[in-house]
Amino acid sequence: MEDYLGRAASPLPIEIWRRLDETVVETAKEFLTARRFLPLHGPLGPGVQVAPTDGPVREEKTENGFTFSPKRTFVEVPQLSEDFWLLWRDIEVAEREGQPLDLAPALVAAQAFCRREDHMVFYGNKSLGIDGLLSARGVNTLKRGDWGNGEEAFMDIVSGISALQQKGRMGRHTLVVSPDLFVQLHRIQPGTGLMEIERIQKLLDGRIFQAAVLQPGTAALLCAQPQFMDLLVGQDISVAYTEQVELNHHLRILETALPRIKYPDAVAVYQAGK
Repeated sequence: MEDYLGRAASPLPIEIWRRLDETVVETAKEFLTARRFLPLHGPLGPGVQVAPTDGPVREEKTENGFTFSPKRTFVEVPQLSEDFWLLWRDIEVAEREGQPLDLAPALVAAQAFCRREDHMVFYGNKSLGIDGLLSARGVNTLKRGDWGNGEEAFMDIVSGISALQQKGRMGRHTLVVSPDLFVQLHRIQPGTGLMEIERIQKLLDGRIFQAAVLQPGTAALLCAQPQFMDLLVGQDISVAYTEQVELNHHLRILETALPRIKYPDAVAVYQAGK
């Protein structure tokens, strides 16, 4: 297989590559939010450049000996990346002294990379024609009460589940909230001895996530089933060697991925105010 990541030709030893992979993968597990609940389709390989984004119900027509799908939609699978540097002097002193190399630059880049993927999944990318979970046309919008008061949060989630079920979006329901709303849910509900978040967790079988990329006051209820939405992955998260400049090493964290919201009405976005 062609070494498109440039590792074989790089001067970095195998041990550094092992630690880089470990650092990036562990950071992704800790900081990526959307991958915790979105079904993954793939990895399909780095050569995948376009993918269908429509729902499972499809139609074909035959005219003059040509068969085609007139309403199918395809979107380019973008490459996401974040670059960082390893300084040659840091590598040399680590090897000479027998100390672990400080991989803080890779850790910072990996965190930024995670934010980039999550932002694409939730908000899409208009210039690339990519819909996000919150920005796709056709998502349900529901009024959100004061989640710091009474049992309004719990009742809003019950209403959201009902709204999705009425659209036929049955299955596992997941609540994703901004950090400020996540904090508001950690309060004791009078007369129950339970925090509001505990009541909602029981309702959703524990599927509540906070996403750092969400704007304050943002909440969405999703039916994250693979027939309704997924995250298509071509090249999964990897580290590539790009070049050596003035003896220092330029590396890149990259992936190719595309959120596919096949049925936008499997998403309910809560808007403040009643």
